[in-house]
Amino acid sequence: MDTLDVARWQFGITTVYHFIFVPLTIGLAPLVAIMQTAWVRTGNERWLRLTKFFGKLLLINFAIGVATGIVQEFQFGMAWSEYSRFVGDVFGAPLAMEALAAFFVESTFLGLWIFGWDKLPKKIHLACIWAVAIATNLSAYFILAANSWMQHPVGATFNEERGRAEMTDIGAVLSNNTLLAAFPHTISAAFLTAGTFVAGIAAWWMVRLVRAGQVEKARDVYRPAVVLGVIVMVISGVGVALSGDQQAKLMFEQQPTKMAAAEALCQTTSSVPFSILAVGPLGTGDDCDQVTHLLEIPGALSFLATGDFSSTLQGTDQLQQSYEEKYGYTDANGEPISYIPNLAVTYWGFRLMIGFALGSAALALVAFWVTRKGRVSGNVWVGRLGIAAIATPFLASSFGWIFTEMGRQPWVVAPNPNPGGVDGVWLLTARGVSTVTSTGTILTSLIAFTLLYGILAVFWYRLMHRYAIQGVADSEHDPSPDNPDNDPDTAHERPLSFAY
Repeated sequence: MDTLDVARWQFGITTVYHFIFVPLTIGLAPLVAIMQTAWVRTGNERWLRLTKFFGKLLLINFAIGVATGIVQEFQFGMAWSEYSRFVGDVFGAPLAMEALAAFFVESTFLGLWIFGWDKLPKKIHLACIWAVAIATNLSAYFILAANSWMQHPVGATFNEERGRAEMTDIGAVLSNNTLLAAFPHTISAAFLTAGTFVAGIAAWWMVRLVRAGQVEKARDVYRPAVVLGVIVMVISGVGVALSGDQQAKLMFEQQPTKMAAAEALCQTTSSVPFSILAVGPLGTGDDCDQVTHLLEIPGALSFLATGDFSSTLQGTDQLQQSYEEKYGYTDANGEPISYIPNLAVTYWGFRLMIGFALGSAALALVAFWVTRKGRVSGNVWVGRLGIAAIATPFLASSFGWIFTEMGRQPWVVAPNPNPGGVDGVWLLTARGVSTVTSTGTILTSLIAFTLLYGILAVFWYRLMHRYAIQGVADSEHDPSPDNPDNDPDTAHERPLSFAY
């Protein structure tokens, strides 16, 4: 592998790993805020106990997410210095806003929330967690603004003398139509992840307590958490579907190669079906005509792209030809350029994103049925489904980002003169890699980061597992039944344990 390949592997591995924690933090912070609001408004201790239980899991996830996220920005300068030089004038503004206006608020009020139990007035303490929830989602907006500019450059011009993009309108960057489509989709997916997480854990505990004969505790504490999770899952699931449809139609206009690759569509065709399964040499596009599509839904891809079941979509062959005419046939080294993304990654990434999202739907349906009319369930399969379903929205989000980023290739900044974009601002991924960092250096850091992230993954899982199986304490000041060492007489001295 050359420097470009190693740099792409490094950024891909670290980014996908980091994004495991992002959607849960974005979605769980508002849910914890909702639980605490319910306690403040009703005085029901059930909601206080749930707030502290899921708040502890939120803190663990937040800490690991911050640690892994810092690495991303260092990679811009180390492995992607040419990319940083090209986009730095544009990226500086949203990234600075994310750090100062969002992350600073988020971390400050999270600290107040952690150490403010029994020290701040109830409503002030409640305002702290809401500030965290709002800042977390605002942080996502600024990060998505930067990413959406890569998908669809706006508010900038290309300086030929300096060979870089320069911002001309920050307002256009922050109101990019690609951003306005990506933000609700990402946030909906985050709430789906958090809702599944809350419902899954609560369902497992509900079943466990019912089977142990503690039906009242299961009904009083865990059933409300299951119901809250299911409500969030249903609302966010609808949001994911509607915003995803909007994104697909915008993607067809801005990045037609991504849409064609998502179906492995070789030739320009009308009434394009959506295939559930394809067999054949799904590669870079050279053998596209040999791919056989199975289990097709007639006209579905045409509708997804344009809203018309009979519309015509360009195939990869025609798109490759048009891009060659506009952007050239070869790169700086004289090698031919393929403007078509890897078909296997985009085709299956798109389907795995949708398929794994259905895991949350399965849990929502089952949980809704077994908790109807105040009921609780002791069926062991309900608990197992709850645990299994927790992973599905994480996987769906990861494959969604893999599809989004790999589908943009070979561009790190995609050319999008229409609709509403700026012409002449684009950068091939091959030209964004650092020219002074050796392959060996990046490979060494890739190995080091992968090993370090593997260790962090073990710690994250062990901590989440440890505190999840402790469950909600029997009362605000009682120790958890699975954590007898947590002495209630000294609990107030340990703010990080949330006074269990």
